Amino acid sequence: MQSMVVFYQCRSLAATDAFYIQQLGLKLWHIQNGCHIYDSGYGYLGFVETDYFELPAYSCISFNCENCTEVDRLYETFKGTKGVRAPQRHPQFAVYSFFIQDPDGYTVEFQKILEEGEQ
Repeated sequence: MQSMVVFYQCRSLAATDAFYIQQLGLKLWHIQNGCHIYDSGYGYLGFVETDYFELPAYSCISFNCENCTEVDRLYETFKGTKGVRAPQRHPQFAVYSFFIQDPDGYTVEFQKILEEGEQ
């Protein structure tokens, strides 16, 4: 295997580009008619524009950060966005993270998976 792409539906590739390229800094890796694939540096996210969009019951796109400082830095970028809460340690898992919503309502998480004993 060479790599992996996870595909999602979207209402607008222009709005999706604005979020994933302009706000998150991902690179547009591949374009096909009605489909854009973004390179995170560690995997690919594909979005297919559709008129029949339906948000799945559950979906979470998680980006792993290098450290908690990077999580905090990204939070500063999004902290004025509706529904965004400050990063915190997850009550069940050894994860420090915060969540936002992309233009289609997908949950996007920025996380640092903590090592044992790491705060």
